[in-house]
Order: sequence, then structure tokens, then C-alpha cells
Amino acid sequence: MLGIDRRTSRVAWTVLWTLFLFALSIYVIYEIRRTLLVFALSVILAHLLAPVVDFMERIMRGRLPRVATLALVYIAVIAIVVIAMIPLGSRLSMEAASLANRLPDLLTNDPLSHLPVPKRFEDMRPEVTQFVQQRLDELQSSIGPMLSQAGTKIISGVGVVAGLVLIPIVAFFLLKDGAQIRLALLDSFHGTRRVLVDNILSDIHDLLAHYIRALVLLAISAFTFYSIFLGATGAPYPILLGGCAGLLEFIPAVGPFMGAVSIIAVTGFTGYHHMIALMIFLGVYRIFQDYVLSPQLMSAGVKLHPMLVLFGVLAGEQLAGIPGMFFSVPAMATLRLIWIRLKKPPRVNPGH
Repeated sequence: MLGIDRRTSRVAWTVLWTLFLFALSIYVIYEIRRTLLVFALSVILAHLLAPVVDFMERIMRGRLPRVATLALVYIAVIAIVVIAMIPLGSRLSMEAASLANRLPDLLTNDPLSHLPVPKRFEDMRPEVTQFVQQRLDELQSSIGPMLSQAGTKIISGVGVVAGLVLIPIVAFFLLKDGAQIRLALLDSFHGTRRVLVDNILSDIHDLLAHYIRALVLLAISAFTFYSIFLGATGAPYPILLGGCAGLLEFIPAVGPFMGAVSIIAVTGFTGYHHMIALMIFLGVYRIFQDYVLSPQLMSAGVKLHPMLVLFGVLAGEQLAGIPGMFFSVPAMATLRLIWIRLKKPPRVNPGH
């Protein structure tokens, strides 16, 4: 009919149908992105708690069912978090309130008056100050709309709170029934496909376990070193700045830089007198973390080129904001592992 071969027509319809299903899958993933975020964070929490649960089970030697062991771990973790947050939380709230009260004056007055400048550049201070003041005025004029938008989000933030409550609940079920879920998934495959899927799941599990635990240790390290140095040298808001820098460690590539810039900006605008020592410390710590600590922690985890990491972070921010920046690296690393595993012959695990 019309000179079109039936076989060619079937191939064309197959291609169009495949493209339609692919586009539909992307659309569905985008529409349920908040639900996927909750489950992804639940997987992260489950990976963090899994070693603790295994340790408790070894201690109990099977005397308690897994549900009871999970309950004990949850109670212990909640107690530790509450005990740790009582002193830190009060200190953080005090420093945040103090900075919020000083922020309008810092934006209105000369923001560079406390920054040390070499004498040869002293003549350029008025022009630089005027330029910075103009940028700060523009920022201050945009704070109002931002606050109004934030208020709207807070009013409709019940879903966010519900998501935060669901994360530990979903993680509980993942820890409780994770092995059964994996076996049920594997039972839908047979032969070499089952072995391949089993190997892929093992690779992804090892990747996420190493990557997530490494990020947590890097964040704790940054918070500890930054807070101690800032507090010992008399810098303002050491716990707040150290906490922000620690949280920003969870954003690959961009986060550590943003943390260092925020520390330099706040300390410089508030009259800190050891800026040169601070910059030296930030440089030395960055070298220590990037070339000593991070390679040790990430040795069995993510193996991506820095340019690819930076591309993924920027693309993730455009797709899903801060969550996209965080999940971009493990997503790319997971795709890399799957691609490598598909090119290799299946590795037969004991018991198959």
C-alpha cells in the first residue's frame, strides 16, 4: 500500500512506540519527583543505619527478631540525635538570630570597612565599595519577594513535613524487608539474566553504601575542623558557619566552594581580624580533604571525571534544584556501573 513495505512499517511503529514509552516514562518520573525524592532519601537513611543494625544483630546472636533489633536501633539513634542537638541546637539558634539581627546593618553600612586591603590597592576601595553596595542594594530589594514566596511555601509545606516523617518509616521497611524485596526482584529473571541483575544490584549497593557514608564523614570532618578553627581564633558564629559548610559538603564540587565563600564573606563583613590565617586554613584543609581524606573514603565508590561531576551538578540543579545537585553524582555513577556490568560477562556469585 502506497509503496510502503509492511516490515518497514512495523519497524517504524515499533520505534515510535518505544519513543512514546520513553517520553511517557520521563514525564511520569518528573510528575512524581517528590515521591521519588522521599524514597531516595529513605534508601540513603537505610544505608546509613544498615551497619548499625548488622552490628546489633551480631551482638544479639539471633535472640531478638529483626523488627525488635530495628526498633532498638531507631530508639538509640533518636536518643543520640536529641542529646547531640540539645547543646548544638541552642547554640545554632542563638548564632542564627544574632546574624539575622546584624544582617540589615551589614547590608546598609560599608560592607568592606573591616576587610584588610594592601596599601597599593587602598585607592581602589571607594570604587569597589560602591560596586559591592549596589549589588547588596539589589539583593536587599529582592528579599521582599523572596520572603513572600517563602511564606507561601511554608503555608503549603505540609507535604514536606509529611515527607520528612515518611523517610524513616520507609527506611524501616527497607531495612526489615530489603532482602526479601531483592529476592522477589531476582525471581522475575532466570539464568544469566538473573546473575546479571544480581551483580548490578550488588554493585549499586556497594556504590551507595561507600558514597553515602563517605559524604557523612566528610561533612562531619568539615563541621568539626571549621568550627574548632573559627572558635579558637575568635571568629563570629563558628557553629553556624561550620554547620553550613558541613551541610554544603553534600553538594559535590560546588558545595565546598560555596561553604568557603560564605565563611569568608560573613567573617569579613563582621570585623574578623584573622582573614589571612583563615584563607590559609581553608586552602590547607581543602588540599587535605581533596587529596588525602576524600580519596581514602571514596576509594571504592564514585569514579567520575571532575568535569563530568561538575556537569552533572549543574544539570541536576536545573532539573530538580538542590536535590538534583545532590543526586546527580550517584545517578551518573550508577549508570556507569550498569553500563560496565552490561559489557562484562555475568559474574556468578556463590549459591547460583
